[in-house]
Amino acid sequence: MYGLFLIGFFAIFSTTISKNPVLPLFSQALGAGDAVIGLVAAVSPLAGILFSFPVGVLSDHLGKRRLLIASGAVFLSAPLLYLFITDPLWLIPVRFFHGMATAILGPVIAAMIAVRFPGKKGEVLGQYSSATLIGRTLAPLVGGAIISFFIVYPGIIPYRMVYLTAAIAAVPAVILILLYREDTPGPLKVLPFSAFRRSFVTFFTNRRLRATALVDMATYFAFGAFETFLPLVLLSRGMGAYQAGILFAAQTLIIAVSKPVFGRLADQVDKRLQIVVGLFILGGSVAVIPFASTFTTFLLISSLLALGMSLSTVATSAYVADVAEKEQMGASMGALSSIMDIGHSAGPLITGIIVAAAGFGPGFFVSFLIATAVCGIFVLSVREPAPQAEN
Repeated sequence: MYGLFLIGFFAIFSTTISKNPVLPLFSQALGAGDAVIGLVAAVSPLAGILFSFPVGVLSDHLGKRRLLIASGAVFLSAPLLYLFITDPLWLIPVRFFHGMATAILGPVIAAMIAVRFPGKKGEVLGQYSSATLIGRTLAPLVGGAIISFFIVYPGIIPYRMVYLTAAIAAVPAVILILLYREDTPGPLKVLPFSAFRRSFVTFFTNRRLRATALVDMATYFAFGAFETFLPLVLLSRGMGAYQAGILFAAQTLIIAVSKPVFGRLADQVDKRLQIVVGLFILGGSVAVIPFASTFTTFLLISSLLALGMSLSTVATSAYVADVAEKEQMGASMGALSSIMDIGHSAGPLITGIIVAAAGFGPGFFVSFLIATAVCGIFVLSVREPAPQAEN
């Protein structure tokens, strides 16, 4: 269990330090314009949308260890590719390649936890998520410190030092992955397309799995809108980047601390109720953002949003593990991850269009409407008794 936590910590630290805050700065230093910078930033989530589900299917048939080794190879090699880039357009394929690492890691480890810890999967999933959040929180601080320390060196040397650090941070994750032993690895073979189609149909024809995936999509739609446009709302209220940094740091800390607690709760209560309550709190928190005017109010809203997100997301993964067939666990977690990434990408895009046309109020209210609608769909879809977790 602790090996999985350390893999998640080092892997997510490595991939996050490669992105935040170095990526836009590195792109700009290479001569990229705003359009290219935006495209580079959008490519990595695209890999998650495209690959999470197929990777989950492969893990069900070929075994988890082979997929983990593949992700470790990407985590280790991708940061080294940045060292050779001199044209910003090359960042596009490199970011896509790098995004494949997390697209593989997330659903595979979630499926491993669901199978290995059936009686306390909510708690362990929450603890794993907290471990990755610690890595995600520390990475920008370390990356910023490295850039500041090497700023006296010319050109893009400071940014290359960050990517060298990312490669070094990936080494412990790769070692731990290689030490992992699988009980019953599947035979190494080429999977026919029918295997992917069968897993796809199995997931999306199950209304409980489909509705749970919609919950994650709505959750990350709202979160994507929040993290993208909150700094602009703060700016309109006379606050700046410093206050935004405090809000995001407090939010990350609350999620990291509360997820193991809410995961333990999900193992003991009806996960369906926890999912609905969490999503409704999240949607309501986003809706009231435009009405806030003081930093204290923004801090309260951000904290409620973090609690709602933590409450809901840890229960969705555990509920999918309850509902999905053991042989389809990887595919189910992969589908959940892909749909989550769709929501995360669509949130800023759709909210941005509405904000440009009608202002922050309607823009954020759309997240609340989507969250409320998805709550209704979820309740109608999961009315039968929830499956009992194995002991």
